[in-house]
Amino acid sequence: MTDPQDSDVSARPSLGVRIGRISFLVVAAIVVVAVAAAFFVTWTIQRSFPQTSGSIELSGLSSEATVQRDELGIPTITADTTDDLFFAQGFVHAQDRFFEMDFRRHVTAGRVAEMFGESQASTDAFLRTLGWRTVAEAEVEAMDEVTRSYYEAYADGVNAYLASRSGAQLSLEYAVLGMQNADYAPEPWQPADSVAWLKAMAWDLRTNIGDETERSLLAADLGVETTDSVGTNEILEKLYPEYPFDENPVIVPKVSTVAAVGTDATAASFTPAEQDAAIEQAITTVEWEEASSVVEAASLLVGDVGEGIGSNSWVVSGALTESGLPLLANDPHLGASLPSVWYQVQLKCSTVGEECPFDVAGFSFSGLPGVIIGHNQQIAWGFTNLGADVTDLYIERIEGDQYWRDGALVPLEERMETIKVAGGDDIDLTIRSTVHGPIISGLTKDFTAIADAPEPGLEADSAAAVAVPGAEDEAEYAVSLRWTALDPGTAGTAIFALSTAQNFDEFRYAASLFDVPAQNLVYADTEGNIGYQTPGRLPVRGAGDGWLPQPGWDSSYDWTGYIPFEELPVSYNPASGYIVTANNAAVTDDYDYLLTRDWDYGYRAERIASLIERRSAIEPLTAEDMREIQMDNEMWVGTPLATAMADIEVTGAGTAEAVALLEAWDAQNSASSPAAAYANVLWSNLAQNIFVKREVPLPVADQSRLFTVVAAMLDDPADPLWTNPQIDIDSMEQMLALSAEQAYDELSALQGTTVSRWNWGDLHAITLTSETFGSSGIAPIEALFNRGPYPVGGGASVVNATGWSLGVSYATTSVPSMRMVIDLSDFDASTWNHLTGASGHAFHANYTDQTKDWAAGIQTPWAYSSEAVKAATADTLILTPGS
Repeated sequence: MTDPQDSDVSARPSLGVRIGRISFLVVAAIVVVAVAAAFFVTWTIQRSFPQTSGSIELSGLSSEATVQRDELGIPTITADTTDDLFFAQGFVHAQDRFFEMDFRRHVTAGRVAEMFGESQASTDAFLRTLGWRTVAEAEVEAMDEVTRSYYEAYADGVNAYLASRSGAQLSLEYAVLGMQNADYAPEPWQPADSVAWLKAMAWDLRTNIGDETERSLLAADLGVETTDSVGTNEILEKLYPEYPFDENPVIVPKVSTVAAVGTDATAASFTPAEQDAAIEQAITTVEWEEASSVVEAASLLVGDVGEGIGSNSWVVSGALTESGLPLLANDPHLGASLPSVWYQVQLKCSTVGEECPFDVAGFSFSGLPGVIIGHNQQIAWGFTNLGADVTDLYIERIEGDQYWRDGALVPLEERMETIKVAGGDDIDLTIRSTVHGPIISGLTKDFTAIADAPEPGLEADSAAAVAVPGAEDEAEYAVSLRWTALDPGTAGTAIFALSTAQNFDEFRYAASLFDVPAQNLVYADTEGNIGYQTPGRLPVRGAGDGWLPQPGWDSSYDWTGYIPFEELPVSYNPASGYIVTANNAAVTDDYDYLLTRDWDYGYRAERIASLIERRSAIEPLTAEDMREIQMDNEMWVGTPLATAMADIEVTGAGTAEAVALLEAWDAQNSASSPAAAYANVLWSNLAQNIFVKREVPLPVADQSRLFTVVAAMLDDPADPLWTNPQIDIDSMEQMLALSAEQAYDELSALQGTTVSRWNWGDLHAITLTSETFGSSGIAPIEALFNRGPYPVGGGASVVNATGWSLGVSYATTSVPSMRMVIDLSDFDASTWNHLTGASGHAFHANYTDQTKDWAAGIQTPWAYSSEAVKAATADTLILTPGS
């Protein structure tokens, strides 16, 4: 008989079973919680995704507007009136990108601390001092009634979307932001929010203020003595050499004669038919052909005209193409961002006419109505940064609330602003300005350093002027900024003039309005013409040239005006049959006006021109040729560097094996290339050994400039910069050998000691990072928004311009932000692509669906005609008028 006690014991689960059940219950609970959390996160994410099919009733529309999206989410918007067209564009931009738009407007208004707290207050102080938002408001106020109506309709469309959603319904970012700033809610959109973004782009493309600052600080660090056997002036001249006019091309070797803007006729240097004979000769040489006629002075265009970052664009005449009509290629280079700065869109009036003139496709900025770069039914256009010097720093002599000006004290202008801080106290800000512009020292380290030691960093001719007549001992220095973008302009109007231009004369009129930022504009039309125009409000200087800060107390250094538009560089149907712009010099050094001394050094431009001429000499060019040129990875300095290394003895079998990779290398920075990986690491170590590891470090941010400097040094073993006592090096051979050995050690630590397994793509990979929460320092939050890494080829000062920060990281930081090739013989045969995707919503199918194609250089078909758009449509949304 069984003991009852034994029966109870045997019925009880064992300890192991009980632990197992407890573990199961714990795991089950965790799974339930995880599933619930995942469901909540998924629900939170997906409820912000926009409606893209069916219909939505919206108050503010006068008639239906149709939004056709393709598989990439790219919308084609069709409406009966311009008000409805731009209303719909505002609504669609807000659907896909509102958080990006909201963040941008806080940046341009200097109100980022309102969203993200006290850590952003110093940034806000600087941006408030520049006053972008104030200038934008003035530009909106000055717009003609029609243009202002476009911005107002766009704002109404954005606000219609805001009226339907709030918080996390707008974007996942608002759910995250609500955890630290629960009271934040977006304000209604205003036209000035749109226009202010043009100021931000102008700041991004402001050109030489960085070089001017570097030179000033370097001169101050070096003083008037010599260092490392090289004098101050000699170092500045060596580090910032003149543009190599004898080696690399200029955009407009000779300025074309064209009719003044506003006249009916445009006089061509060559008509398309007349080009044929010239082309036959031009394509047999790899030299730049000059345009056929010289500049003629013409009347100054009435109104403000004026003022771009690195980029490539080129246009090829039909005389060189398979179709017999032009091809236009463009890829602007900007800092990498997620989402991409660009938003692809097509804007079509149901019936194109005077009342509703738009049938335009291309790349827009979310937050801004219209299309920035693209084509309409007659013409195509592209942008690159001109590189003109449109900013100057002035050293001001301050006494109390006054400053010295031509021997007399005059009052500073002052205004007060309040920075509101999420979770903190308001901060009062006093902004002071001189006749030149706002005082920016005291806000950033570099500008403050210039003010603290101004004498060596002034213009050479003005250094003696530091002793201001009548100045008291208690006077202090400050730095003010003169910049064309701080004066109200007309770029916000130029966008629409470009979109509706039908010929070169109307294109030039639009260019005359595009005052900020300063750009190179290339042109092609369906009649077979190609052209180029420098637009912008470009300053004419007095005594100085803007290469270094100038004395604010002497009015002879002030700007005296702007270059008349009709005297700006222009090219129309040049004999060469093509026009290339890649931030290279726009004109020869005998041009009547100084545009800048800080051009890009032209290696990309020379490579593009060379490829166009070589390929067209073999067979007519196609759109595929243009796409292949955009992805060319040749590293110009790679060839002279590899040649120099052939004669260098290095220590260690591994280093010798690495150097041997360079012997058969074609200088292409292909993603899969072991040689490219080693060459770039070698280049980085060499540049740092020459320039950075010194008693006074020398600037290395601009690799195009360093290519020029080091290439000249490789031809001159006696160059004093080969000597560096800080690292015990006194010859070129020692410098190259040390750099080669360091490069092997660095790369083998990163990718192993088997040199054949090295590759440039992983070393140079890009990680797409959200501008806000993507760099929060909180890994789970960053994982929500960031994507990558993606291996890429290319490099600094390469046609496929994937830039990296020398001495910091090989990771890609700046990119061809978009690529397009427009075929003027058949717009539907055009192609396009950009860095990320149409959507700004994390986890949306169109968030980064273009990135892999972007990295591989694959462009997708660009449907333009109604038939092609209909065939490509994946979703159709009808916006209908509400009560």
